[in-house]
Formats: sequence, structure tokens, C-alpha cells
Amino acid sequence: MFLKEKLNMKFFLFIGLAFVLLQIPIIGDYFRIINTVIHESGHAFMALFGGNIESISLYMNADGITHGTESIWIINFITCAAGYTIASLIAFVSFWLIKMKKNILFIDMLLGVIVINLIVWVRNPYGLFWLASFGLLFLGLLIKGSKEVIHNIVLLIASVLLVESVSTAYDIFVISLIQPHAAGDATNLSQLTGFIPAQGWGIFFFAQSIFFIFLSFIKGLFRLGEGVIQHNYPLDGTKEY
Repeated sequence: MFLKEKLNMKFFLFIGLAFVLLQIPIIGDYFRIINTVIHESGHAFMALFGGNIESISLYMNADGITHGTESIWIINFITCAAGYTIASLIAFVSFWLIKMKKNILFIDMLLGVIVINLIVWVRNPYGLFWLASFGLLFLGLLIKGSKEVIHNIVLLIASVLLVESVSTAYDIFVISLIQPHAAGDATNLSQLTGFIPAQGWGIFFFAQSIFFIFLSFIKGLFRLGEGVIQHNYPLDGTKEY
């Protein structure tokens, strides 16, 4: 009974659809980049508190790199830690907005991130193509999409964010165990902290992604409704993250 109050088949259906979509060559990577944009934007937004972001690059294989100048220790630390944690947070917020029937706000939020990246940070050709094409998809939804279409697309994107936030955190956890000197953010954090190895940060990144899933479950965010939508508009060196 408790599980039925927190979950329903619609949630499992869309999580399954997201997982299958992400396995399709080329198309899967195209949709996977939405999580990459959130991840790299997390680095960039945190760096604004005292550092400087030179550019963000998005690649066809769904990888991304944020280039920034180094700043004081605390800003470097927060910037390095922000990518995976903000990606997990946004996945949580996505399902919360859907639960609150704020699908339009969800689209506006992601569209805002896309526009900021398009104007300020992303300069490589594929990154510009992805931002422009995905931005047009969201604009088309806002202008022409029916309530049911908007709800289903938003739910699919939220499911992609959830699947990717966990799978990428798991990937960095595994890499930190096998190649601790090539584990991206986990390696950067280990160099900044010294006393916590890359493996420790890999465990942290994976644990926080599971925590946000647990929090979503406890709050009943995976008990999806019928999709009735209210259309209310109420760093001297260079470091790669």
C-alpha cells in the first residue's frame, strides 16, 4: 500500500521510455546532452561567485567541458562540486514541478538555461546547433503544443534527467575506483582537498544522486497524475570541469 501511494505505472513507463531512448545511437546522445547542459551550467553559475568562465563546449557524444580561470580555493571547490549535485537537484525539481502541474514553468526554466548558454558561454559548432535546435523544440511546444503533448514531453525530459543524473554519477564513481587520476570532477576535488581521494568524491557524487531519488520517492513525486495542466504564467591557469 505504501509503495502504491508513492509510485505508479506511469512513472515506470516513462523511465523505461527514457532508458530505451538513451540507448539509440545518435538520438540517445542528442537527448543525453540536456543533462550535460545542466551539469556544465552548474559549474558555470557557481564560478560566477568569484571566478570566470571562458566557454562551455558540448560534443556529439554527450560530453561537455567548462573552461574557466582559477579563483580562490572555496570558489574552485564549489565550482567542481556543482556539476553532479546540481544535475541531481534539477532532476528532483523537474518532477516536483510536474507534480505541482507547472509544466510551462519547467519548459521556461530549461529554455532560460539554453538561452543563457547560447548567448554567453557555448561557442563550439555542435554546441550551438544543439542549443538552437532544442530551444526551437521548446518554443514549438509553448506555441503549438496541446496540454497532453506538453505533459508527455516534459515528463519524458524529466525522466531523461533523472536517468542521466544517476547514470553519470555512477560512471564517475566507477572511473574514480579504476582510474582515480582521470575521474574528472572527482579528481579535481581530490586535488583541491588533498585528504579526500578521488574515490571518496566518486562515492559522494553517486550517493547524492541516490539521495535525491529517495527524497523524490518520500515526497511522492513519482506518483504521477493524469497530466491536467494549468497554463498559468504567474580562474591564472585554466581548469576543465
